[in-house]
Amino acid sequence: MLTVTTQGYERKGYAMSTDDRLSLVLFSGTDDKLQAAAVLTVGAAAMARPVDVFLQYWALDAFRADRILKDHGVSPEAGPEGERAMRDQGKTHWSDLFRQAKDLGEVRIQACADSMEMFHITTDDLDPMVDGVWGVASFFMEADGPVTFI
Repeated sequence: MLTVTTQGYERKGYAMSTDDRLSLVLFSGTDDKLQAAAVLTVGAAAMARPVDVFLQYWALDAFRADRILKDHGVSPEAGPEGERAMRDQGKTHWSDLFRQAKDLGEVRIQACADSMEMFHITTDDLDPMVDGVWGVASFFMEADGPVTFI
């Protein structure tokens, strides 16, 4: 346990090392959630942390080569104001952030075998940034810490 005192406030937590793997499960295929996942991934990669991204259902569908740049909308909780704010922000597209993350460090993006079967997707259908296909057991065997679901 690490204790840090900053400006009179005491924070307790654990020191993170570059060995701490970030394990993300992406379920949603909306642009806002894919953007959030991409920002987390590029941030971890920039800090030399290894990252595993596991694509399920609609997130996997968003990584199809012929659909990756299309408008995937935003989640319902964003509402019209959230969608407008995201579009007006003019940020780098989430797919480009994932590519940057892969250039920066150890980032593996794996498609869920079950979701591929459900959507009748082959590896040829996927964007080249997807490294391969894992089952759920393979993903959890690689995850050596907490798993974040988006």
